[in-house]
Amino acid sequence: MAFSLSERASGVLLHPTSLPGAYGCGDLGLEAHEFAAWLRGAGQRWWQMLPVGPIGYGNSPYSAHSAFAGSSLLISLDRLAEEGLLPRSALADAPRFPEGRADYPGARAWRERCLKIAFQTFKNRRADQTAFEVFSVQNQFWLEDFALYAAIKRSRRDLSWTEWEPELRARDAEALDRAGHALREEIEQQRFEQFVFARHWRSLKSRCQELGIGLIGDVPIFVAHDSADVWAHRELFFLDAQGQPTVIAGVPPDYFSATGQRWGNPLYRWRELEQSGYRFWLQRISQMLERFDAVRLDHFIGFQRYWEIPADEPTALRGRWVPGPGAKLFEALRKAHGPLPLIAEDLGAVTPEVTALRDAFNLPGIKLLQFAFGTDPQGPSFLPYNYCRNSVAFTGTHDNDTTRGWFEKLGETERRAALDYLGSEGRAIHWEMIRCVWASVANLALAPAQDLLGLGSEGRMNLPGTASGNWEWRLAPGQLGSEPQERLRDLTRIYGRRAR
Repeated sequence: MAFSLSERASGVLLHPTSLPGAYGCGDLGLEAHEFAAWLRGAGQRWWQMLPVGPIGYGNSPYSAHSAFAGSSLLISLDRLAEEGLLPRSALADAPRFPEGRADYPGARAWRERCLKIAFQTFKNRRADQTAFEVFSVQNQFWLEDFALYAAIKRSRRDLSWTEWEPELRARDAEALDRAGHALREEIEQQRFEQFVFARHWRSLKSRCQELGIGLIGDVPIFVAHDSADVWAHRELFFLDAQGQPTVIAGVPPDYFSATGQRWGNPLYRWRELEQSGYRFWLQRISQMLERFDAVRLDHFIGFQRYWEIPADEPTALRGRWVPGPGAKLFEALRKAHGPLPLIAEDLGAVTPEVTALRDAFNLPGIKLLQFAFGTDPQGPSFLPYNYCRNSVAFTGTHDNDTTRGWFEKLGETERRAALDYLGSEGRAIHWEMIRCVWASVANLALAPAQDLLGLGSEGRMNLPGTASGNWEWRLAPGQLGSEPQERLRDLTRIYGRRAR
């Protein structure tokens, strides 16, 4: 089934780790399939997720250890049992994990134990070996580096690659051969986990296709410093002789922070990327379009210009704007893929040049209703009467407070402006905001699952500029029930967004 961002539709933002489940965080198992069916019952067309790579610093999906690999935390242990790779008895003594929050350390430790058992079984399953080898060959361009990186990292107690022995850090050929030989069992374990992730992903995507649900993925413009990508392709980034970044990514002071945001990602050598025909980006987008039906490009403004911060600066205040790759990159992507099913996350310091780049490739931008009533100088552009059809409208995103939490913190002036615009008394502000977004002319309307439930700040997914306590919110079993489903279905019908 084909999905188009130009059709009038709607959907829900919910990361798979936020699903309920017995093993510390949500995954690609039964609960994911049930949520897809819930979306269908609510008349929705799209399921938006955050990046699904192996999480790194701060448990952030935006700091993944690979731009290509899938997170082993999302592998369904119950499905492994159904496949005969994991005995049911191995799951019988699962630890008691907290409900309502993701326990990443606990989930990782438990799942690693189970995945090792599954791998030992898998090695003796001849029926799976051909598919495994085909997968390994098809993904060799990233899988071999990632498996070796992950194996070395695990054997070094999770140290960053810049803290490994100098010869491994520098990818000396003989040192890599020795590591590959010494760690061959762990390397195969990592390849196996990626194979299983891909199989469970295909199962979920197939079910979503049957239900008429399209998947929206997320591509961070920058990659994590401690990643297989930077380790394996040092020539593509501004690094010193020891592999440390000389300049890093971030944004100047904005809505979220008075001192800006110092993300810490190494910056690309775009000239080197251009000389390769943007091979890294073509491979990255190609894989994402195999996993997803559409892709959100995080920090789209960075493709036109980005904020370069000296690595030794403690904040993002003392940076400078540097030109990005601009149209050259998107021309290469369009030549490889044709019309691009990409969403431009164009929030922040938007200039006419950013808008021109977005529009030249017919990419929908993002409209965020919460921003319409605050102190953002671009606030009027986020009022629905200023939306255009080729846009994606949100109540809020993963970086915002929930709608209820946001509303409760508003000053009196902003609160009155919001209530006057909505024609509301604020008793169900989350549904009033959803209604406003759904009624807009934007082709696509999206709301986080937390807003469907009217959760306060306890449901916030991420607070930019903080390093801990983020990405942990989860649904409790049965929490997203029939009442919000029926209400969302009604709004979707009223405003002409119902799935075909």
